[in-house]
Amino acid sequence: MDNIISSAGDSSQLITREGWEKLKKELDCLKNVRRHEIAERIERAKELGDLSENAEYAEAKDEQAFNEGRILEIEATLKKITVVEGNGHGENIDLGSKVTVECNGKQKEFIIVSFNEVDPEQNKISNESPLGQALIGKKAGGEVTVPAPSGRMKYKILKVE
Repeated sequence: MDNIISSAGDSSQLITREGWEKLKKELDCLKNVRRHEIAERIERAKELGDLSENAEYAEAKDEQAFNEGRILEIEATLKKITVVEGNGHGENIDLGSKVTVECNGKQKEFIIVSFNEVDPEQNKISNESPLGQALIGKKAGGEVTVPAPSGRMKYKILKVE
């Protein structure tokens, strides 16, 4: 495994530096930009009169509640994650590794990331997914078999970056 730069204890989740920075950036935006935008919307809505029948006010308050909930969610997540420094440039597959595999004659490329960094459009799969779990710790040249709805899938590991 790469260097672990912060630890939140045994029950923590792993995350890449990129994923941690993305969460911090979102938190900063929610606290320092969205909060102010929503507060301004609430003030403008108050000026429209009776709050009991003011749809704009109710919508802004709902948005405020959602924003504050997301802030709490990110803060809680940041407290229980362990940041893994490095980007998987080792011989063994780990968090941050870019892996090229072959399955049924087709080559596929994946990046192994934490649960909250998953992005299928960018081929980022979770280290907690069946394929991610099977690949962790393996090397190029190895093979893994993963259960799938259509049966067991066999993957040959071609390259690890």
